[in-house]
Amino acid sequence: MTPLLIVTSFLASLLTLFSGFGLGTILMPVAALFFPVSTAVALTAFVHLLNNFFKLSLLWRHVHWPVVLRFGLPAMALAVPGAWLLARFSLMPDLYSYDLAGLAAEVTPVKLLAGFLLIVFATMEWLPFLNRFKVSLRWLPLGGALSGFFGGLTGHQGAFRSLFLVRAGLNQNQFVASNAAIASLVDMARLIVYGLNIHLLFADVDATLLGMAAAASFAGVWLGTTFLKKMTITLIQKIVAVMLYLLGFLLMAGLI
Repeated sequence: MTPLLIVTSFLASLLTLFSGFGLGTILMPVAALFFPVSTAVALTAFVHLLNNFFKLSLLWRHVHWPVVLRFGLPAMALAVPGAWLLARFSLMPDLYSYDLAGLAAEVTPVKLLAGFLLIVFATMEWLPFLNRFKVSLRWLPLGGALSGFFGGLTGHQGAFRSLFLVRAGLNQNQFVASNAAIASLVDMARLIVYGLNIHLLFADVDATLLGMAAAASFAGVWLGTTFLKKMTITLIQKIVAVMLYLLGFLLMAGLI
């Protein structure tokens, strides 16, 4: 159990540094293999928050605060009605379910909608006439609001956040740092709103294991930042698009 969680935390942190999302998507299912789902969610949220704090400790000089404030605050506000709708839609019956190599897959209306939107947006990233498209500062509040709403509705706010921020005219360092700053705000709000019981987390998870998982994610961030100087924002845009495709297909298939 311990080696698998540590390796997963390290690789997920490394692979998702550039895209700005995906750590929780990868880590939570692995944690759920060994702990109750509520504990796995708490563990993932805790590691996710510490991971973003560590990113900020390395890249805080590159945070573009006008983008963070104009985008992040509306995103936090609109995530609330999105999450409320998600709770409503979660009461709807599954469209269908099936087993894939022993893995139970459940396709719901929300997963289909979210997956479809992510695939559409990912496809737009490859259209030549959009290559020079940028989101100006005055449109960032709208982008943040849409990101927060759809993120709250689907539970995958990081994907929608990166979708807008990657077109905000930031360089690669500013993109990663500003994304981490906004994610930290959202994570703190999520921990408060969801009321995740930290004492429950420490009751079910050994503090040493939690520390090792967090340290592994830090190592992934540190290694990733050594490659950041060699990255370009165009390459990051393509990485985001590929991650959106992957997440979209997994959602539509009901696998996550």
